[in-house]
Amino acid sequence: MIYREIGTSGVRLSLRGLGGHEYLADGRLRGFQEDFPRAITPGHVFAGFGQEPRRRVLKLAYDSGINFYDATQDSEKEALGRNLREMPPPFEAYVQTRPEAMMYDRDPGNRKMAEYPLLKAEVERILKLMRRERLDFLNLGITPDALKDSGYLARLRSTIERLKADGLVRLASADTFRGESVYLSMIASGAFDTIFINLNVGDDAGRGKVIPAARAAGMAVVAREAFMKGELFKMGAEVRLTDRAKLARAALKWLLAVPELTSAVVGAAEPEHLAGALGVVANPQPTSEDQTILERLKSSPLFQAYQAQRRREFLE
Repeated sequence: MIYREIGTSGVRLSLRGLGGHEYLADGRLRGFQEDFPRAITPGHVFAGFGQEPRRRVLKLAYDSGINFYDATQDSEKEALGRNLREMPPPFEAYVQTRPEAMMYDRDPGNRKMAEYPLLKAEVERILKLMRRERLDFLNLGITPDALKDSGYLARLRSTIERLKADGLVRLASADTFRGESVYLSMIASGAFDTIFINLNVGDDAGRGKVIPAARAAGMAVVAREAFMKGELFKMGAEVRLTDRAKLARAALKWLLAVPELTSAVVGAAEPEHLAGALGVVANPQPTSEDQTILERLKSSPLFQAYQAQRRREFLE
């Protein structure tokens, strides 16, 4: 495994991180695509997360040196915390997660996150749920509406600094689904240690200004959505790229070749899926076959529409 350090924090993340999503038999996401309103409700935990299939994935992750784990909904948080206690890794594991009912468009103007008592109470709730003493990475996602308040980011920075001083949070991650200007404002605020960003062969607009700005500020770059939430394979099928393993390998090699990348969070339903991705980490150099696959992928009308939409949304 390759490890990359985050500034002077002393934290070294594995190049490959593991996402917390679990999957239904038909490939849909557990929780989110079963009952979305309940999945994002603080305190709601679906039954069945973190069972034997997930433990097998975690065992391989440990054996391969993956030390970075992301969790989203409370069901994933609870399962990850339980699994880490029941089967502790042989090294320090870093956990990233996020507050519920505060991120993105779930709270108008993301006002709650900038209020120290409210965010502290949410962090303490998460720590109790996961049975951990500190969050390694607190991921905070805001919308452009938050920035209409000129003092918002200063208050958010103060809140983050207080949570760090309390020993509740180690590092903070900047996140948004609303584009370049929001990321650049978050980076310039000095409140964050990392960015968490969509980055893949069809969604790469962040390489223009955002990722260089983050690295110039000494921040880590953590990527997600390597496979475009599964859309990659629909695009491939459209242009007769039917070997999903080869297509996934080419897409992941593209991502790992981004020089500013610190870690890529990728999910895995089965140990075999994780093993394939780990093979890319061991041998990340793209081959001529990988390049041919990606060139063919780019001829897909689905790919072209996806890329155009993502670039437009990111830059608007």
